[in-house]
Parts: sequence; structure tokens; C-alpha cells
Amino acid sequence: MVDAKSDLELDSVASGVHHIGVSVASRDDALAFWESFLGRKATWRTRLDRPYLGEIIGIPGVEIDGAFIDLPGGVILELLEYQTADRRANPPATANPGNVHICLAVEDADAAWRRASIAERRPSAAKVLSRSTTARTGARASRISESTTA
Repeated sequence: MVDAKSDLELDSVASGVHHIGVSVASRDDALAFWESFLGRKATWRTRLDRPYLGEIIGIPGVEIDGAFIDLPGGVILELLEYQTADRRANPPATANPGNVHICLAVEDADAAWRRASIAERRPSAAKVLSRSTTARTGARASRISESTTA
């Protein structure tokens, strides 16, 4: 069998996903949840404050408390707490432009749900909101939301 690649694949400039960046109300609270849920520690924590960063993102002089935590499959979750006086939480409705989600595959949905619920009881910025089963496929879905309190 010949593995033909489309023109789109041949012309792609990206070879994979390195990280997913998420702005959070509190880096430390978000890490408390993710470290507990994933069962691993952050691989990197720092204060980002280099002048070039403010130029790139359009906020001169910005300081950001950042952290990396490895997700299964080799992608990194980057948690960013901007240190600005005028930051506001996005409206939490998932239909709002700019809101994103991360979907994790798990072997045991019930065990993952229990672990997320336990992790949530620690001081954290995440909240376990819902759980459902789709009738068509039998797949399960849960929603964990970043707190909107700054």
C-alpha cells in the first residue's frame, strides 16, 4: 500500500503541537489542580518579564507568572497568570469567541472523574461542572472549567 500525502500535508510548516497556552486567574491554584489530576509536577515555573515579551503581545512591561506541565502524548500545557491591573475573566460560556478547550483521552472515565473531583477539593482554580454519556457511541464527556474569579 502506498502512503500518499496530500499537497496540504507536504506544504505544512507545522510538524506537531508543542504547547497549549491558557491564561488563568492564578498559576499556583491552576497548578494545584493539574498536578493533582495528572499525578505529575510542573516541569517549569518562572516569572516572564523580558522586554521583548511585552512587545510581542502588545502589553509593554508585562510580567507573567508561567508554568509548563506535561500532558499525556507529549504536548505541554502552559499556564499563564498575567500580572496586570486591568485583567478581566472571559465570560465562561463556551460559545464566546476566544474560549478554548482541551480534550484528554482516558482509559477509565469513572476513575478520571473521581480524580478530577478529588483534585478540585484542593485549593484550585478548576471546577468540575458536568458529566454525561452519549447514547450513540457510549463515550463519556466531562467538563472542568477554570474559575472566572481573578
